Amino acid sequence: MKKSSLVMFALAALSLTNCADKDETESPKKTMKENLADNPLIKPSTLPYLAPDFSKIKNKHFEPAIFEGIRMKRENINAIINQSEHPTFDNTIVALEKSGQQLSRATNVFYALTGAHTNDTLQDLNEYLAPKFSELNDEIYLNEELFKRIKTLHDKKEDLSLDAESAKLLDEYYKDFVIAGAELKGEDKKKLKEINSKLASLSAEFGKTLLAATNEGALIIEDKEKLKGISESSLKSMKTEDGKYKIAIQNTTQQPTLVSLENRETRKQVFENAWKRTDGSKNDTKDLVLEITRKRAEKAALLGFDTYADWSLQKTMIQNKENVREFFDGLIPAAIEKAQKEADMIEEMMHSKGQEGQLEPWDWNYYAEMVRKAKYDLNEEEIKPYFELMSVLENGVFYSAEKLYGITFKKREDIPTYHEDVLVYELFEEDGSELGLFYADFYSRESKRGGAWMSNFVGQSELFGTKPVIYNVCNYPKPAEGEPTLLSFDNAVTMFHEFGHALHGFFANQKYPSLSGTNVARDFVEFPSQFNENWATHPDILKNYAKHYETGEVIPAALLDKIKAAGTFNQGYGITENLAASNLDYVWHTISADSAIKDANQFEKDALAKYGLDKVHAVKPRYRSTYFAHVFSGGYGAGYYSYLWTEMLHHDAYVWFENNGGLTRENGQRFRDMVLSVGNTLEYEALYKDWSGREPSIEPMIKARGLK
Repeated sequence: MKKSSLVMFALAALSLTNCADKDETESPKKTMKENLADNPLIKPSTLPYLAPDFSKIKNKHFEPAIFEGIRMKRENINAIINQSEHPTFDNTIVALEKSGQQLSRATNVFYALTGAHTNDTLQDLNEYLAPKFSELNDEIYLNEELFKRIKTLHDKKEDLSLDAESAKLLDEYYKDFVIAGAELKGEDKKKLKEINSKLASLSAEFGKTLLAATNEGALIIEDKEKLKGISESSLKSMKTEDGKYKIAIQNTTQQPTLVSLENRETRKQVFENAWKRTDGSKNDTKDLVLEITRKRAEKAALLGFDTYADWSLQKTMIQNKENVREFFDGLIPAAIEKAQKEADMIEEMMHSKGQEGQLEPWDWNYYAEMVRKAKYDLNEEEIKPYFELMSVLENGVFYSAEKLYGITFKKREDIPTYHEDVLVYELFEEDGSELGLFYADFYSRESKRGGAWMSNFVGQSELFGTKPVIYNVCNYPKPAEGEPTLLSFDNAVTMFHEFGHALHGFFANQKYPSLSGTNVARDFVEFPSQFNENWATHPDILKNYAKHYETGEVIPAALLDKIKAAGTFNQGYGITENLAASNLDYVWHTISADSAIKDANQFEKDALAKYGLDKVHAVKPRYRSTYFAHVFSGGYGAGYYSYLWTEMLHHDAYVWFENNGGLTRENGQRFRDMVLSVGNTLEYEALYKDWSGREPSIEPMIKARGLK
């Protein structure tokens, strides 16, 4: 997924805040003490930066390590609750921060593998653990005695003489407990626990079902003629052992092959396999969507809110659902108008090529590419040779980070990884001191869920004396053996995007892990990553990495000019498909608890029509409800708007750079110190204004999208 990252901080928070009743520390296969001594997930790794030792970690190690972590977590929490001393910041809040190290060590690796390199064993364990973790989470956040200690401290915060970060940590714990339902009483708490447990199971089931649907949605073609337009190198990578061709689908609605496939019927088959993967197939998720949204609405009502969005948007930068609606309504008319103009132009091209009838979704990218060639003389296949994967990474992504922030990189061949395709680099500060480890996992495979994301194996924390160990995951098609990996321009930008998340994690400078790095609101976490995309097209960066993989020739100025000129082409489509998906998320999560929705497809259709997002027939939502992983298994429920919100921030931020000297070491350091290194220690609006000297404006985004 082009501009997406897994909600890594949601999982990290889980591992830091779970405990269990005694019976919950017992797994179906009893955790045996004598087996733990040899478990590589029990003790801190001996590798640099405490990186997980994948040469030793096996499937069998996760369950006992996780349940041992739960046991230790519960023991630590009980010690906080049962102590005789009056609550202090150290014996309550700091003790909470320290209580989950063992659990984090195991779950950070577990969730990395369930996303990037899963198998049946891990999937089954994930399903089994999901409701357990929900129950454990509730035991902390709904514990009256623990909340009483936190509230006592919060009520007298002014008398505690805390430093700013400690005061913020106390505030965050208090808010999190209240939001989670700590103030509920009796039967309401019991009911909330039941809802949370059910939601955890449903989300895990949705993710597992979607992965199966995406893998099974691949289109198998026997006749090579039906694949005309696909490059020979791509065909090699698609060829199966029995001589057929397999077109894998990604998690979005539109598919990469639709740009090139000449055969209209094949295009239609690819599109419909993606569109219907979870609708009517054996991996149907419509009932899951209905049940998840119903349960979320019930949860919100129980907590005193009209809708799940009202509850979920607390602590976000945008603040409430009314502001989300206003933000959407300010974009939709211009987006649809531009998308319709693009559709007219593309349909005209289609007709000029002898194809009669209406422009369909599976036609858009194919004929849009023809329009782009005709209008801007720009061919995607002409671009790709200049975007070889390793050059994009080392001479582009890393180079821009060095220019802005002074950091350097060294490839490490001695660090074990979870898959042979994963690369590892060590990062250093400008003065040569150690910064952290970076893992890069770029190629798609059946064991990896769709999309692109960043997360931590180890988070930065002065409290624990740890430096970041961070990974980026993408889903680029792997070429045939011996062939270069040539990226589309969009995929090159995605690499910059995900490393923007990584920088946010690497530059973390917090004492407390709960406030560190990317542990920020979801409508702020995408800002550093989207901002980092800007350097993909900066002239000084481009000329360093955009070089022909065979000749070494720097991308010609004429071709760069074409890319820039085409920069607003198809942007009506891009923003409309995003708005359509964002709006679906919004509408699903603004239903009331007594809503009686029987047909998920009809609800989706009505939701699009209500806001005019179905007016351009060939533009479909970036994600249908039935395969909207961000929302139904990724922690972004009522929050998918954040990609557009942070896009506004990143365009506005780049204007600041342009107005203040551009790509300079001084500007990079200022951005690092005032934005990337701050974590969740400041209020987001104040943070942005302190750095830029002004409120963010939507105008740079409107201009960049060509909506004026």
